[in-house]
This record gives sequence, structure tokens and C-alpha cells, in this order.
Amino acid sequence: MTRPALPPFHHTPYDGTSQPFTVGLKPIGEEVWLEPDPFLAKHLGEKKRLFSDHLETVFRAEPDTDAAQHEVLDLLTENLSRFHADTHRVGDAEVEIVANGARIPLAGAPALVTAASLVQEDLVLMRPGQDGYRLTAAALCFPSSWSLAEKFGQSMTGIHDNVPGFNGSRMGMMVARIFDNLKAGQFLERFNWSIYPDGDLHHPLPKQIRVKIDDGALAQLFLRVERQTLRRLPGSGDILFTIKIHHDPLAALEAQEGRAGLAEGLRKQLLALDPDQLAYKGLVATRDDLARALEKISLG
Repeated sequence: MTRPALPPFHHTPYDGTSQPFTVGLKPIGEEVWLEPDPFLAKHLGEKKRLFSDHLETVFRAEPDTDAAQHEVLDLLTENLSRFHADTHRVGDAEVEIVANGARIPLAGAPALVTAASLVQEDLVLMRPGQDGYRLTAAALCFPSSWSLAEKFGQSMTGIHDNVPGFNGSRMGMMVARIFDNLKAGQFLERFNWSIYPDGDLHHPLPKQIRVKIDDGALAQLFLRVERQTLRRLPGSGDILFTIKIHHDPLAALEAQEGRAGLAEGLRKQLLALDPDQLAYKGLVATRDDLARALEKISLG
């Protein structure tokens, strides 16, 4: 099955179709659970480097998660074989990445590391506990301003303690209910967006955008969209949380079809952020100037 290449600005959650700091989960089909794109070989190369040089930074797992990790690997390779034969050739002992001919063995490393080495998505296992679901294993190469070492083992409350409006709110309660009620075979999807000063994928530290906004400012910035999915593992009952990064240079927005509507949607969302949300996104010093730069695009 040949799937079309994903263009820049393929996902635009800032265009008015959804709102930031909301749950925004929607059902999807299994055929679009994973999302390989033309950056597959490049992203897997960066994952290989991080797993080789910084394994303790990007991989953590509790000892009793081995079976769940193997379950993730089995589900992932089965999905790649069924829906992504144009990008992955799945064999009994290895998977070939078609774009560069790399062959990734299916044994010899922790199963979650192997699984994450096949796809652009990061993989996080959440397991029910006394305080709700907690993070018990993760292969997290491309975090957006959070540290696996800091969040590992924590419950949903601890993981989201710095997210405005999550804990003690309707949003936090809705997420807990969704996790409790999610059934095996269901796939859910949501999006986050943020703005970064560079195109790096590995961003474990908080950031603040402090560039001087002028007519050329957009060329310096990147619009980072996280595509997140949820599914319950039928064997262990754990929930697998995937995170795929789309990193679009804002400079490309000026040449994008429909740029006026996209720029206006992003401008409106920026202006609607409250002080806590602005601080969380690192845009306190830049928001107003960035909104003016986007307004020029929206007005043509």
C-alpha cells in the first residue's frame, strides 16, 4: 500500500479546528495509527545516535514491563507489515527501512527501544496504579521541553503538574476517564503545537523565545506540532501513548497554499493565550510581535 508523502503543515491544530489546552481526542483508524513520512530515515538516524550515546536519557523502563514492551513491538511490526510496506519491509528477524536500506534487528535490545527505532514516533507506556495511570516505560528521543528522568514513574497528575489548567480541572478528570474507559482496538488522536527557535528534535529543556521580531523573524522560528495517539494493549492492559513530531519552518508558511487562513488561525490562538499558557509555551516576550508578523501574512 503506497501512502502519500506528508507535505509541510500537514497537521494544523492552530487553524481553529481545535483549541490549545483542551483534551481534543478524536477516534482514528488503525491504518493511520503510525505516520512515516519523507523524514523517516533522518529521524531514525537521530534516534540511533541518541540510543547509542545517551540511552539513559532517552530510555527508562521498570523491570516488570518486559512483556508489555514485547507486546508493543509485536503490534507495531504487524501494523507496519499491513499498512506501511512501502516504507518498511518486515521480516522474521529484522526490519528493513526502504528509504536507506538500514536493517534493524528485532532482538538484542530492549523491545521498546527496538520498536522506537523503527518509527518516528516516541513510545510511552502508562500503567494503572493507586494514583491513576503512571509512566512505567518510555523510549523518548524527541521530547518537547520535558525530561524523561524527571517524569519517569510519575502519575498523570505529576506528569502534568506544570501544564496550565490540567490538574484539578475538568480536562484532567476527562483524561482520567478516557484512560479508564479506553478499550483494546480503539485508537485516539490529538495534537499540540508550540513554537521553537530551532529545528532540533531533541528538546528536553524548557525554552523561551526571545528573538527580535521583525520582518525576517519568521525565518528564524519553527512551528512544532505533536501528533499524539492512545491505544490499550490487549495483553497487558497498559496504554501505549505515541508522540510524532512535525517540525515546520515558519518561513515556509509564506509560500503555503491557504497561508492567510493558517496565519490568522495561529495569530488568534496566540492572542487568546492567558499569562500562564504563554509562559508554558515560552512566548511571553515574543507573542505580540509574532502576532503582528502573522497578521501581515494573513492580510496578504
